[in-house]
Amino acid sequence: MTDVLSSRPEDMDPPSERRGPPDEATLELIELLFFAYRDFVADADALLVRYGFGRAHHRVLHFVSRNPGLKVADLLTILKITKQSLGRVLRDLVEQEFIEAREGQEDRRQRLLCLTPKGTALTRDLTRLQARRISGALASMDTGTGQTVAAFLTAMIDADAREDVMQLVSGSGGL
Repeated sequence: MTDVLSSRPEDMDPPSERRGPPDEATLELIELLFFAYRDFVADADALLVRYGFGRAHHRVLHFVSRNPGLKVADLLTILKITKQSLGRVLRDLVEQEFIEAREGQEDRRQRLLCLTPKGTALTRDLTRLQARRISGALASMDTGTGQTVAAFLTAMIDADAREDVMQLVSGSGGL
């Protein structure tokens, strides 16, 4: 995936400097995304706080769950965070036995991440909360809306990262 820091400066210009200001419909979509995200994470946040965890812990649990044996280096790429930030979160999850870090078979310096049974149970509970919200929203809409939503969210991903993200989302596991 491409790092934000390696983007060309002209790609980082605010849209207002390239085009006119956003129209009202676009501003409303921006607000809806903020509110949808707020509520999408709220249920999970309430559960995470019981463990002293935050959203970063949730993201790590999610991606390790979906990609057992994930290399720490690949997780850094997926999350686009620093080693230092990930280190703190991983330390919490390993010390509290939600994740285990195993040596790589070919390269013993590698750390491969896997959920423990405790991590699997927490991840399942978190996923269930968010899946319930998504399923409820989609059930209230026309058939096929889920595909439209997926297409919209896919189009929101930076074009140069889209292929890698779609491989990850489709469960192929690697970057």
